Amino acid sequence: MTPIEYIKENNLEWQPSFSGEITSSLYGYRGALIIEEGKRLSETRVMPPKYQAKQVIMVSENEKIKFFACELETFAYFKDFFAKYGDYFDKDSINLLYVIDLDANGTFEYEGVKFCAFMLDESSVWNEVLDFASLEKGDLKKLSSEEKIEKVYDEILSTPADEIDKTYDEMLALMGNTKKALMGAV
Repeated sequence: MTPIEYIKENNLEWQPSFSGEITSSLYGYRGALIIEEGKRLSETRVMPPKYQAKQVIMVSENEKIKFFACELETFAYFKDFFAKYGDYFDKDSINLLYVIDLDANGTFEYEGVKFCAFMLDESSVWNEVLDFASLEKGDLKKLSSEEKIEKVYDEILSTPADEIDKTYDEMLALMGNTKKALMGAV
């Protein structure tokens, strides 16, 4: 089963903005993924998810996730996230977590899979990933949704991550009380 088949079969996608093939062998997804679903009010009505991986950018090939980036409101959600989606990651996956309540960046390994976790306060995952890949928004301006995801993925493949090795427990210790700054009209 592919990651997207698992996601769709278990109704785990939330407000996707793109879900489709980006090449003949790669599948792209942008949206949110449910970590813990909301309360079921009836057979057809469900409250919004209690926890979710937000602003997900995912590229998968066959049964494995090749690239994954998302926002986590708190690093405390990571363990539940990995319990739900971990089978689709492997040691070769490129994984970027942007976490609101981290007080420092770090790279850690969890069940044989490496994750780079970064502090996120007021930006978006998309903008952070573009910065990480040294891309400008203008580089993507006239591209389709699938071409944008493919371009970002291609750049990520050749982008070395600045690694600050930590253990999972050391990452847990970096959790603070930071809340995301809301931007917009004042």
